[in-house]
Amino acid sequence: MIELQPFTENDFRLFKTWIKDEEQMVQFGGEMFVFPVTDEQLKSYIHNDNIKPLKVIWKETSETIGHCELNYQDGNKRLSRILIGEDKWRGKKIGEQIVLRMVELFFKDPNTKKVDLNVFDWNKGAIKCYQNVGFEIKHDKTTLMKVGNKTWTRLNMELERK
Repeated sequence: MIELQPFTENDFRLFKTWIKDEEQMVQFGGEMFVFPVTDEQLKSYIHNDNIKPLKVIWKETSETIGHCELNYQDGNKRLSRILIGEDKWRGKKIGEQIVLRMVELFFKDPNTKKVDLNVFDWNKGAIKCYQNVGFEIKHDKTTLMKVGNKTWTRLNMELERK
């Protein structure tokens, strides 16, 4: 089981070990960060009033195993920057637990009718995770993003309150 707690300056060192190259940085952070991520970038990030960065704790060991963000920019409620840090934690349905907990936090507000997220089309594991929770791809909100010499397709997915 997981728990979400505030992401603080004490988490910066571990977080930076999880991002190995520019492509991983873009996959995780979109255009918010530049590789290699610095403490200055992260300080600015945690002090942004439109987002709530969180660390993911594995409750059995109190180990920090990942990161996620509740994003309130542009009047949307968006699940952002979801990352399971080390390979040993991947493929265990932890991503679904993270997403469910994030959705639960957003839907505590009775005025929240839907939440969304963005994911690159080649990230099949993440897409399946989001679909398992109930998110649906909104093809009319698909965008392209240039990453180095490649063009990545960014899908938007939504979940409406039932």
